[in-house]
Amino acid sequence: MTWHHIARAQLASALTEAGPDAPTLCEGWQSRHLAAHLVLREHSPVAGAGIVVPALAAHTEQVIAQLAETARSAQDYRDLVARVAAEPAAWSPLAWAGEQVNLVEFFVHTEDVRRGAGPVPPRELEPEHVEALWRALVRGASLTYRRVPVGIVLVRPDGVRRRVRRAPSGHGTVVIRGAVGELLLHAFGRGAAVDIRIEGAPDDVEALAEVLPNR
Repeated sequence: MTWHHIARAQLASALTEAGPDAPTLCEGWQSRHLAAHLVLREHSPVAGAGIVVPALAAHTEQVIAQLAETARSAQDYRDLVARVAAEPAAWSPLAWAGEQVNLVEFFVHTEDVRRGAGPVPPRELEPEHVEALWRALVRGASLTYRRVPVGIVLVRPDGVRRRVRRAPSGHGTVVIRGAVGELLLHAFGRGAAVDIRIEGAPDDVEALAEVLPNR
């Protein structure tokens, strides 16, 4: 079993524990909206495309709201979460590219649910799971930090550090320290809910915060 399978089960568990109306870190979404997003992402090609294609975004938001509306009762919500827990259909690209596209997605959304109502203790993850998340973070850094106007160095608690973005001309480098999961959440725009430390020249730190707020 690969880590995205385990992450899927953890996400379904977090959704179940939260119930249908729990707040999430996704603005405007309760847990049932997040569950609906995940189901449509894997099982509806048109709605799923709206996640990455701006022209289809309005349609995607509409069908997410419609599906979420059907999951207000406890039983209907359990049924929706069961669809989140199920593997995608064989025709879906997400069925054969799960580790590449679902590992980070499921981790981030699990924390969206867990942290939606306020601070919670961090999860204890298997070391191999942490390493898989670290590899995904580093591998995708050129895309994740593409709008950041400064250089980025990530530093883990064990001292491992990686320069993932070189400073553009005229700007300095910012060092971001934290657990791998916290670094990943910050990179994906959840900085207000994470425990990290940012070091650098004040102007560079401020420039980073304009793109990735951390409070």
